[in-house]
Amino acid sequence: MPKIETLNQAHYDPTTGIFSLSRSEDGSLAHVSLRLEGEYLAVSTSYGPLEIALRPRVEELKRVLRMLQPVDGLQYSRQLGSGQTSIGLGLQSDGRLLVRPAVIGDASGYIAINLALAPEARAALFEWLGV
Repeated sequence: MPKIETLNQAHYDPTTGIFSLSRSEDGSLAHVSLRLEGEYLAVSTSYGPLEIALRPRVEELKRVLRMLQPVDGLQYSRQLGSGQTSIGLGLQSDGRLLVRPAVIGDASGYIAINLALAPEARAALFEWLGV
């Protein structure tokens, strides 16, 4: 079972256009920054010095988020991206959104960051994206 870090704070900075997700406890290493860039969404997911940066299409992400249904037990019911980079998404019955950005090397391995957005952070993200 992977360790999942829950992010419970959302903040939008209108001067930079960056929407940030973090954890309220001091010392948390997990952080997600998002910025709209035309038809793409620049996503920077970091855990300490480790960063996974992805650029999914905004409309594709919105479509996937709208389609999510709560499925407990199955962590990531939808995947967005390609065979080499993807974002796994899953909605839990308690309102948490599971997010797993990953870079897949080949059949021998991958690197991923396992995150969950608390219901209030998920609601703020959906509002910002217009989902």
